Amino acid sequence: MKEFEFSSKGAGMIHAYRWEPEGKPIAIVQLVHGIAEHMLRYDDFARFLNSKGILVVAEDHMGHGKSHGSGADLYFTGGWTAAVEDTYTLQRTVREEFPDLPCFLFGHSMGSFMARTMLYRYPEADLRGAVICGTAWQPAPVLTAGRALCALEKMRLGAKGHSKLLTNLMFGAYNKQFGQPRTPNDWICSDPEVVDRYTADPLCGGEATVGLSSDMLSGIAMNQKKSNLAAMPKELPILLIAGKSDPVGNMGKGVEKTYQKFLNAGMRNVTLKLYDGRHEILNEGNHTEVYADIWQFMEDLL
Repeated sequence: MKEFEFSSKGAGMIHAYRWEPEGKPIAIVQLVHGIAEHMLRYDDFARFLNSKGILVVAEDHMGHGKSHGSGADLYFTGGWTAAVEDTYTLQRTVREEFPDLPCFLFGHSMGSFMARTMLYRYPEADLRGAVICGTAWQPAPVLTAGRALCALEKMRLGAKGHSKLLTNLMFGAYNKQFGQPRTPNDWICSDPEVVDRYTADPLCGGEATVGLSSDMLSGIAMNQKKSNLAAMPKELPILLIAGKSDPVGNMGKGVEKTYQKFLNAGMRNVTLKLYDGRHEILNEGNHTEVYADIWQFMEDLL
């Protein structure tokens, strides 16, 4: 695995990663991570894809992981579209080096929302397929209320401030689905070892800034606009995957709603599969099944 950096469209430098297969690659997969984590957590999945002949690339988003110079942790200088443009910059860079290779996009959690933005914002990307993992659909009143609260908290604390009220609103209810949780992060995975590694990782966790909370809600709202849904490439194959016990996706209901909205928008090749497990299905005990299904989706398109 190689590490490198490039300039962010917002501020500072983006830290990126590249996992290369043995021999000539047959395709490219770009991974897009979630909030309050980083790309090295996907090392096992990337190496699995390498074993299939896939070249894997990814970046730590602004204010995440090893990326630096954004002015604050868990903060997007320039907002949602600047962060998404960073991800697209990496995709363009690797496509320039391998213009003849088909490219897939994989986005998890916040990365799933970023991937969904890329689908309508950059239809010229000419993707072979996209895997949308751990995503959700938010009711319009919830988005409106959340964005209004973000505006108030931004006036009170500033964009780089941290709001307990916002954090509790956006993430506080997730653990309540699981009785008496052992840690604040039990909702991410049913495997306590995964939860403990996440909790102990200095590059994971922490409170999102008011600015990032606002940006993510704005990004979700943009993704759910009918005009943007209609702008996605209609023939692009989409695989929607999530855990049946994932509170981010409202225990599968929000993922099913996303699936239906994609179909209503005229997408012609959308598949939905829900698995036993919580938010991080790549890290659950049945992750080999998830890996295999993702590879089957890609292999069928190659």
